[in-house]
Amino acid sequence: MIDQLTVFLPNEPGRLAGMASVLGEAGIQMHALMVADTADFGIVRIICDTPKAASKALENAGYRAATTQVLAVEVDNVPGGLAKVLHKLAAVRLNVEYAYCASIGTRTVDVLKVTGHPVGAKLVQAGLDDLEPYEVYEPDAE
Repeated sequence: MIDQLTVFLPNEPGRLAGMASVLGEAGIQMHALMVADTADFGIVRIICDTPKAASKALENAGYRAATTQVLAVEVDNVPGGLAKVLHKLAAVRLNVEYAYCASIGTRTVDVLKVTGHPVGAKLVQAGLDDLEPYEVYEPDAE
């Protein structure tokens, strides 16, 4: 499990650019970005090198940001690669609230927000230890 940064933005021109500028000026490296929108606001999900520092920089600039634990696994870059992971999660009754994929270099990483209790034990029970966990930052670096 890794930390994902979630930022809530008004759905207005230039707001995403402003957020990206704050992160860039703070020296934050984004590795994956997903934007979902509603009529009034956007939900931006980011995997970055230092999510806690990114959250603090954004909050200092007036943005609403939070960190959330997500599962990020490297999967085979073949048809059915994601299905393999999803079937394992379903078998132990872990629900996927949302997901997105990122290709980072030659690696394919699926980011999944999973719920179920207890998540950690169920991930072990699902046999996900045969998949490579993907770490995009060193936890000690924050």
